[in-house]
Amino acid sequence: MQAIDLSRPGEKKKLIWAGILGFVAVLFLWWTFFGFGSSSTPQRAATTPGTQSQQRANRQTGTDKQSAELEDLTSQLEEVNFQINPPRVPEPQRNIFAYYEPAPPVKAPSPTPTVTPTPTPPVLITTISPTNVYAQTDEFTLEVSGDKFTPDLKINVDGRELPTRFRNPQQLSAVVPASLIANPGMRQITVRTSDSRLYSKVIQLNISPPPTPNYSYIGLIDTQHRVSTAYLQDKSSKEILNVQRGDLLSGRFRVTSISEKEVVLVDTNLKIRHKLTMSEGERGPGSPLARPTPKVDAEDDEP
Repeated sequence: MQAIDLSRPGEKKKLIWAGILGFVAVLFLWWTFFGFGSSSTPQRAATTPGTQSQQRANRQTGTDKQSAELEDLTSQLEEVNFQINPPRVPEPQRNIFAYYEPAPPVKAPSPTPTVTPTPTPPVLITTISPTNVYAQTDEFTLEVSGDKFTPDLKINVDGRELPTRFRNPQQLSAVVPASLIANPGMRQITVRTSDSRLYSKVIQLNISPPPTPNYSYIGLIDTQHRVSTAYLQDKSSKEILNVQRGDLLSGRFRVTSISEKEVVLVDTNLKIRHKLTMSEGERGPGSPLARPTPKVDAEDDEP
């Protein structure tokens, strides 16, 4: 490398310009990468207020512009009348076997009535004797047992007061007339005073239908000695019986009277009279109704 000769006038100038250019290059690089603090700070402070106001004005202008565009779009909107016409579908055929059955009406629950407790009777009645009698029988004595009986208490049959005998505080008795038991059914037996101040509960007396003869009166034969013979037919076995006055049927029915209209039987146990009226009965090969009635000669007929 050749050394620089400073004694020469041209070499000295080159050296000075090279140094100046190098210094300028260093300043330019410093300003590019780092900047100069003293000159940039006042300039930024001076320009910041203007920049903010300008940005605010720009935003206000943009907002006004968007509002104007929205108003223009709103004015352009129109109501759209959109109608849909459904396709025509043929009506289905009606099923004549299908019908509407209304639901059953719902009944409102009826209010439950308040049950008033029955007061306890002041007189106690426990049993009666007899508890069962036959209708159409004669009068009988009814015995009533209980407690707290007094001489003022009377026995009542279906509300009818009977003459009552006071035996003791546990027993009363009365005679029940035959008219009160003429028909079958139930009779209510109570014990009470005439003013109903003392009373008892109700006990039932059963009046049963009496046994009846199971026969039909179907024929009569009168002989010359005036002895009548009646033909009776058993309703169960259809057997024909010849009976006369005084005969006993079924072990309890006594024949007491025979006439053309009726036969009278008396129940020997219950003393009840039963009447059998004349009827045709059931005709059969062996029935006397199937045979002609024989002619009876009078006592004064000539031979």
